[in-house]
Amino acid sequence: MSMSKFTQMLCGAALGCAVACGSAFAITANPNVSMGKPLYVSGELASYLNPLAYTDGKLDSNQVTIVNDFALNVGVGPKKLFITWDTRGDEAWMGQDYVYAQGCLHNWMIGATLQNFKVMTSANSTNGVDGDWQVAAEIGESGAASRGIAIDFEGMSWFRILASTPAIYLEEVGAFDISNGGDDTWFFMGTSITQMGMKQYAVDSNFAQLIHARFPDHYPAMIRGGVACVTSQGVADALKYYAEYAGNVKYWAIEMGTNDAWDGSGFTVEQFTRNMQMIIDTAKAHGITPIVARMIATNPKASGWQVSQEFLDAIDKLVKDNNLPSGPDFYSYFLAHPEELMEDGVHPANPVGGQAMHRLWAEAVLPLYEKRRPEPVVGAGGSMAIQKTRNVKVVMPQVKVEGRSISITRLSEPVSISIVDVTGHVVWNGRIGNPADGSLESSNILNEVPAGNYIVKIRGATTSYKTRISIR
Repeated sequence: MSMSKFTQMLCGAALGCAVACGSAFAITANPNVSMGKPLYVSGELASYLNPLAYTDGKLDSNQVTIVNDFALNVGVGPKKLFITWDTRGDEAWMGQDYVYAQGCLHNWMIGATLQNFKVMTSANSTNGVDGDWQVAAEIGESGAASRGIAIDFEGMSWFRILASTPAIYLEEVGAFDISNGGDDTWFFMGTSITQMGMKQYAVDSNFAQLIHARFPDHYPAMIRGGVACVTSQGVADALKYYAEYAGNVKYWAIEMGTNDAWDGSGFTVEQFTRNMQMIIDTAKAHGITPIVARMIATNPKASGWQVSQEFLDAIDKLVKDNNLPSGPDFYSYFLAHPEELMEDGVHPANPVGGQAMHRLWAEAVLPLYEKRRPEPVVGAGGSMAIQKTRNVKVVMPQVKVEGRSISITRLSEPVSISIVDVTGHVVWNGRIGNPADGSLESSNILNEVPAGNYIVKIRGATTSYKTRISIR
């Protein structure tokens, strides 16, 4: 291909994204229709854990099951579904055969990912195996531990995934209604910092839950894509796989550069900038809006080095020159909070550093959900408009149970509380928030609730949250 034709192709892609990405600032919701639906494995309810644990939107390394045939009944209604799942093995998103990561070997063990699988749908199954089924998608080998697949679903109620090789650690399954073209779909591209903070650590409220708590109509679909030891060059060399496996989402949330900037040197900053521009161009060519975080600060007392300012300047310039929404400023946050880093002074601590990453991502992209009128960047080229960032804090309610007492804290407004048993029966109703004294905490409300497993539902003007509890 001649250089002039290549330039025309990139310019056309950028112009298309200027229109497509501009409209992306009014995110269309894609409701989570799998939440609270039990997972069926080979025609039976998953029994290794509570079958609802696989669809609760949370990742936990203890929450795994061996499967090659699993299904969910999400009900009739959606015309199109976006199905996601997470598996474990090596925690990296992809193995060494796909993404080269100097310094870390990611050689997948057998069964670490779903292989050669079909996605099937049914309107009359009763257990995920019987009934009539039709193939909605057929996928060959897959080197990714987290993926999202869009399928037609009109008139159907069940989806089923049948793989040639069992996934030995299936952890989470999700389904989202994209009948209205829902574009609340996110791929978190990154290094070991993303691998740990956004996937490995069991946090009390992840990115999707934080957004849902603030905007109840929204529930982002998350694909977690961190690869330990990867540099921007490793990602650039593997962009065909990133585009194939994560090219059907609306946003690439990118954390990159720590391995490029290792030891505090700035001698690879030009290569880093070229690679990042290639990643941004690839995203735009697929109708994806890339959002780039400022790389994490280290704790020099532990690591012996700090990120060069040249890399931060390069990220800031890439964001400005490409008219991108501003991502989270991991550098400033962790510079001020070194106690939330591991003992190596580089990686986020478990779980507080990971929790901070989820929260900072949610806070950074809040303007995309608020559907405010976009404001152009002064002096920036191109026609794409972006929104100005502002300081907004996202907080999830905190529910704790000790014996026969429950405490509900971290509320920002009066809310109603319902405690529901597994059959859906409400066993307790109440409110928190007294306009007279401004109290937003409650405790010791379980005196009349029998022992058992329950769901706590918290609702307010801007709050929508639920969690499971056990009362002994």
